[in-house]
Amino acid sequence: MAADERSRYATSRQVTVVDATGREITLLVPRIVRPPSTNGSYEIRQGDRLDLLAHTAFGDSTRWWQLADANPWHDATRLEEPGQTVELPDG
Repeated sequence: MAADERSRYATSRQVTVVDATGREITLLVPRIVRPPSTNGSYEIRQGDRLDLLAHTAFGDSTRWWQLADANPWHDATRLEEPGQTVELPDG
């Protein structure tokens, strides 16, 4: 199954492996995340969500994962906590 063209996995390589029963399974090769260049930072306020911030920053709420990728030192479950400062990636 191919990933949606807007997905962060859209350009990922696929490999097919055969399990112990002989069944073929297609897997996506994990992508390597390199820290992107950033375009400033933003302090999270009460009620902020990554999808809403992505919509404001990029005009596309499905790009929330780019905010997570730009802040790899954060626990992803805390990226929406008020007071956290997140880096905003270019683009």
